[in-house]
Amino acid sequence: MAGSDGAVDVRNTLQRMRRRGGLPVAFGGLFSGSRQFRISELTGTTTNSLRGLAVIPGNGLGGKVLTTSRPISVADYPASRAISHEYDAAVGAEGLRSMLAVPVVVRGRVRGVLYGALRQPLMLGDRALSAAVEAARELERVLAGRDEAERLLTVARLQPPPVEPPPVEKTDPAVWEEVREAHVDLRALAHRVTDPQLRDEILTVCSRLARASSGRGRERERRSGVELSPREVDVLACVASGATNSAAAERLGLRPETVKSYLRSSMRKLGAHTRLHAVVEARRAGLLP
Repeated sequence: MAGSDGAVDVRNTLQRMRRRGGLPVAFGGLFSGSRQFRISELTGTTTNSLRGLAVIPGNGLGGKVLTTSRPISVADYPASRAISHEYDAAVGAEGLRSMLAVPVVVRGRVRGVLYGALRQPLMLGDRALSAAVEAARELERVLAGRDEAERLLTVARLQPPPVEPPPVEKTDPAVWEEVREAHVDLRALAHRVTDPQLRDEILTVCSRLARASSGRGRERERRSGVELSPREVDVLACVASGATNSAAAERLGLRPETVKSYLRSSMRKLGAHTRLHAVVEARRAGLLP
C-alpha cells in the first residue's frame, strides 16, 4: 500500500473517531515496510512529542494492544498498573491522562493502532470506545480492499490477457458472473482510492476484464465509437449485476438521483430504450464484461 494513501486513511479515520467519540486528542499509525510500528498521524495534539514514536509490542498501552489484538483503555495512564511505562515521558509532554487504544486487524494480522485520549483522569465511556472500534473497522475494510486491488494488479501485470480469449458461450456462466461481480467491486473501489496512479491502474484492469469477456470482436468494432464516462460505466456495471438504483447508489457512494441521471445519459449514448438493452449494448461495445 502506498505510504501517502495510508497516511491519508489514518488521518481521516482519526478525525472521524474524534468527532464521533467526543475525544479531544487522537493519534495512531500503521506498520511500515520494515514491520515496525510508529505513531505517524496526530490530531488535536499541542506538541510533537508522540510523532514518530516507535512502539514495541508489549510495551505501554499500544504495545499491549499489539500483543493482545484487542482494545484496551486506562483511566489514568501515568498511574495505571495494567501497562508498562516506557513512554510516560512522551505521553506526559502532551499532557494526556485517560487513554484508549484499539488495534487495526486485517486478515488476522495487526496492521496498526488507533489511540484516543483525554487530558483529565476520567473513565472513558462506551461512546468513545465504540467510536474508536467502529473507526478501526472502517479502516480495516479500506486496507483490505486496497490489498485486494494491489493483488489483482500484480496478477494482471504478470499475466497478460490472451490474444484470442475464448468466447463466453464456451465458458461456464457462473465463472463470468464472478468476473462481473469482481468488475463491479473493483470499479467501486477505484473511486475510493486517493492515489491517482493506483486508481488509473485499477480502472485499466477493469477495462481489460471487459474486453476479454467474450470473442465478439466484430460486434465491438461496430460499436467502437461509443464512449461512456467512468461513472456511467460504474452505474451500468451495477445495473448489470441486478442492483436497483438505490442499491447502486449505496455501492458507489452516490445519490439515487445521480444514478438515474448517469443511467439516462448512458442509455442515450448507447441508443438503448431499457436498462437491460443498455447493458447488452455496453457489453457489445466492450465496456462491460
